[in-house]
Amino acid sequence: MTVTESVDVVLIGGGIMSATLGTFLHELQPDWKITTIERLSDVAQESSNAWNNAGTGHSALCELNYTPQAPDGTVEISKAIAINEQFQLSRQFWSALVARGVLNGPETFINPTPHMTFVRGEKNVAFLKKRYELLKEQTLFADMEYSEDSRVINKWAPLLMDKRRKADEPFAATRESAGTDVDFGALTHQLFAHLRHERMEVLTNTEVRHLSRTADGQWLVKYRRTLGHGPGQVKARFVFVGAGGWALKLLQRSGIAEAKGYGCFPIGGQWLMTSEPAIVAQHHAKVYSKATVGAPPMSVPHLDTRVVDGKTSVLFGPFATFSPKFLKKGSMWDIVTQVRFSNIFSMLKVAATNFDLIKYLVSELAKSHRRKVDDLRQLMPSAKDADWTLLQAGQRAQVMHEGQLKFGTEVISAADGSIAGLLGASPGASTAVPIMLDLMKTCFPDQIASWEPKLRELIPTYGQSLNDRPELARETMAGTAEALELSA
Repeated sequence: MTVTESVDVVLIGGGIMSATLGTFLHELQPDWKITTIERLSDVAQESSNAWNNAGTGHSALCELNYTPQAPDGTVEISKAIAINEQFQLSRQFWSALVARGVLNGPETFINPTPHMTFVRGEKNVAFLKKRYELLKEQTLFADMEYSEDSRVINKWAPLLMDKRRKADEPFAATRESAGTDVDFGALTHQLFAHLRHERMEVLTNTEVRHLSRTADGQWLVKYRRTLGHGPGQVKARFVFVGAGGWALKLLQRSGIAEAKGYGCFPIGGQWLMTSEPAIVAQHHAKVYSKATVGAPPMSVPHLDTRVVDGKTSVLFGPFATFSPKFLKKGSMWDIVTQVRFSNIFSMLKVAATNFDLIKYLVSELAKSHRRKVDDLRQLMPSAKDADWTLLQAGQRAQVMHEGQLKFGTEVISAADGSIAGLLGASPGASTAVPIMLDLMKTCFPDQIASWEPKLRELIPTYGQSLNDRPELARETMAGTAEALELSA
């Protein structure tokens, strides 16, 4: 006979989203009993793993897809401002957790790394300059620098200029020294280590197989231990599905109406990586450029400084790959088993209207190592094939809904707020804190008002806009920079 344990909250998936929500709920309701269920042998093994994501600390300082240009030439910056606001909340939360001893020294998960954008060609240079002029007027972007001078750009990032000739084509760059590199794997491990210390149960090697409503409105979560310990089940008042690409599959199994109509399109990635000391010593920045026509936002080329487990490397990519799996360690049947009558026509419409994406994926799959390094040479002209090795990155499940392929993150929650899950990719981990804040407002409407004083202890500007309050913004950003030891 299977024993049914009763808890307040079940978190499905051991990534940064579950770790963040679990930490919030433990701080706000220390009397609640929380259980996390992870199908792999440890937490942070999929999208939260440091080698599976960009680690950019997405704050729209360098990512051009957050400032789209309309056909008439105007540049829209509202999304960039919103994402930067969101990342400031993450910084405040992490600062508070460092002060409380929940997180280790800041250098174990976050490091100062300037964020740059580099473009080539007259049209792209004009766009970047217009983007800079608009953002420079915003409080959160006031320190951004712009240059078309090869000598200045060489000081910022020598690898961009070595063997590049200005006479070949115009180029320009922006730089924000306050950018960061974030090891979300280390951050996730530290958050779960604290929660385990606080006696929160974390079941690894455990796969959720079924979700069903009980007569009293709670959720019965049935699981199976993947190492042969047999089935089990737990009953919870609230369930969060933070299972990356498998979130949709589990939400579909729950039967909630809100999950109907959604589908996912899997896109994998690869990096070129080097730890060659001579190269690493010349590059201390995250440099983003323009995406290839037809490429999804996650495939915007970038030359990144990465610090993982205290060791610095440089990555370039990602290069898109294709697999029917929704997770790196998922199932080859994922793309098929998601199909329902409610979503098949929407997915077929996406396939029919995204031919450029299909062409892009085919071209990426055909690239040899030399051709991938050729792409790198567009940013780093001096790159040599032998210095770079190929590394398999993470697997993403892009959201399809209402006939459109979407590239953001979406929270799906039941009407009564008893279950919620997260779909999508970018900006993902960097905005885990604001995403979970919004989720708690939706799913815990009766508690959120009483939680606000504690939330303001953890996030002093909770509920306020920084971009509209220059003095508060400067004070807040300087405070978190000091707390997180982010002086460049």
